[in-house]
Amino acid sequence: MDQILNKVGSYWIGQKANKEIGSVGDDINSLSTSIEGGAKWLVNKIKGKMQKALPELLSEYGLPVGIFPRDATNYEFNEETGKLTVFIPSICEVGYKDSSVLRFSTAVTGYLEKGKLADIEGMKTKVVIWVKVSSISADASKVHFSAGMKRSRSRDAYEVLRDGVSVDKF
Repeated sequence: MDQILNKVGSYWIGQKANKEIGSVGDDINSLSTSIEGGAKWLVNKIKGKMQKALPELLSEYGLPVGIFPRDATNYEFNEETGKLTVFIPSICEVGYKDSSVLRFSTAVTGYLEKGKLADIEGMKTKVVIWVKVSSISADASKVHFSAGMKRSRSRDAYEVLRDGVSVDKF
């Protein structure tokens, strides 16, 4: 009798374990659709989707690699819609070698296309006062910022990754 119970128990435990293991993939998929913010990249890695580094993505789309702070490494990019969300650990400012300054919120969104990031939310530049940057476009030698008015700057100033300096408010 004990042998029969052991075999039935082993079979039942084995079946239960198979169901549990099979549901892990489903759990990961549902988790990835429900997670907001910067943690989604981890779920994509677990699922086997390797995400490019942000500078590599920007370069592929013809934008300078240094337009975001160095510690902006987590992002979400929807290739179908072009929506890009870049996560930054804290509100910060980045100064560039041409004396321009950009200020970043903890999440910057926009629509990425070849040579352009449009409909930007979460980024400002200092003109005389802080002004919202609405789009960035780039060509071979210039980067063009639309922030109330269009300003063109040398592309070289934005080709180097720079550290952000934390500030109190966006």
